[in-house]
Formats: sequence, structure tokens, C-alpha cells
Amino acid sequence: MTSVPTTSPGAPGANPFEQARIAARELARMTGHDRHDVLVVLGSGLFGAGAHLGASGAPIDLTSLPWFSRFTGPGHRPEAWSVEIGPARALVVAGRLHLYEARSPAEVVHTVRTAIASGVHTVVLTASAGAVNPDFAVGDVVAISDHLNLTGTSPLVGVVAEGPSGSRHVDMTDAWSPRLRARARAVAPIAEGVYAQMLGPQLETPAEVRMLAALGADLVGMSTVPEAVAARHLGAEVLGIAVVTNAAAGTAGALRVEDLLRAAAGSTDMVAHIIHGVIDALDDPAALTEGSDPQSPTR
Repeated sequence: MTSVPTTSPGAPGANPFEQARIAARELARMTGHDRHDVLVVLGSGLFGAGAHLGASGAPIDLTSLPWFSRFTGPGHRPEAWSVEIGPARALVVAGRLHLYEARSPAEVVHTVRTAIASGVHTVVLTASAGAVNPDFAVGDVVAISDHLNLTGTSPLVGVVAEGPSGSRHVDMTDAWSPRLRARARAVAPIAEGVYAQMLGPQLETPAEVRMLAALGADLVGMSTVPEAVAARHLGAEVLGIAVVTNAAAGTAGALRVEDLLRAAAGSTDMVAHIIHGVIDALDDPAALTEGSDPQSPTR
């Protein structure tokens, strides 16, 4: 097995894209598959969706791959499975790194860059989120239509120019694929909303929630946006699926992480159903373009 280098992505002099290519070669050796088509990242409390997507047996320990760190966020495991979902070979990952784990943006998106280096063209990011929009209720599954990056950083800061455009200045107009969102809504009648990422790890204050509402956010969380930016920079399509785990601070009682994880776990069947339906249609362009006019957010 390849020894794990000690220089982390984002360190001075490191090339995170070359590091991703090296990690992808080791991933191919461990899975026995030279190529993957889809990456599915399971967010907090959504580990159970993996079994519905075909993840079974002993997982791949991601920390045995070059430059992967142990995940320390609640409900996140550095584990992955290579599975067939419909027409695609998918890499299903049972969690993610967060910026609040004192990790660099490059470390946070190393999973995404490695997956794309292994051939992935479609990235499905799932997350648990708090509801800023009062029309959303606990247990609702929402397609992310746009985002607000309120972390103060980006995985593209300081990177070498790479990706289809050859530039670090990637267009984010359709960061969250309209055609994949349309397919998700065809599978299940879900709403759409704008997701705001805060740094965390503390939950938001009532004043911050009022600020987020004024900025146009429907949902708030502590992940997902850096991964979407990194994926779009490398030309992958991105679908975001958020599960509402709590009403916003100041509109309900005290928030406890264990309650949020329990709320997310209650929606794993629906999340897996939507992901399966979207991936099943990847080889059918008509299914992905039919009814592609985006549904208005429930605001």
C-alpha cells in the first residue's frame, strides 16, 4: 500500500490537484475500479442513506489514502464504498471534513478533487441544515438552488490555474445544476432554497438568523459550499440536497446536536430515493432536461 505523505493539501508548495491524482490512483487500487462516475457525500445524520444506495460490507478507510484526514464532526466517518447505482459507478462517502475542524479549504475539498480525478462528473452533496425560512419544517428535504459563502474563504484561494477553464475565476451562475435539480423534483415533490454556510462549530444566534433571512437565505449549515466550489472549478455538475433538522435559533427551544442528527436520520429513505432517481437518469438526457424550469424557492 502507498505510504501516506505528511504534506497536507494547501501546504506551501503543495499542488492539491496532483495530490488528488495520486490519491485517485490509490483509490482505484483499493476499489478495483479505475473510474467512478458519481460522488455522493453523506452529511450529518445521513449515514443510513448509504445502505439504501447499496453500500454494504467493509468500507474503504479513507485515512489510508494519501492526504486524507480523520473526520471529527458528529455523525461523520472517513469511510467510503464503491457501488453501482443504475448506470453509474458511484463513490459513496459517509461524511466530510469541515473548516471548523481546523482544516484548510484544500483539505476540506480533497475528497471531491480525488473523486473527480478518478473520473467523477457528477457530485451529489447532502447536508443537514437549519431552517431560516419559516415555511420549512423539520424533516423537509430541500434541493439547494444557490448559496451564500459566509466562511470568509474559498478552496480556490492561492490555487494554480487548473480545470476546464484554465482559470481560478470560475463562473458560479449555475453552481447547483438546474437540470439535476429538475430531475430531483421529478423524483419527489421537494422545494428549493438558498443555503448559507457559516464557519461554525457554534450554532447560529437569533441575530445571525435574522441577518441570514435579510440576505435571502432559506437554510443554514456549516459545510457543502467549499465542495461545490471545488467541483464546479473542475467542471463537475453538482446537486445539493439538504434535510431540515431544526427551526432557526430564536424561533424554538434550545438546540442539541444529538437532536439534529436524529432528525436528519428520519429522512434517509427519501434522500436515498431522490439520489437513486437522479443517478438512474444520468444516461437519459431527456429525463434530465424534461421540466427543467426551476421551481421557485418556498419563501
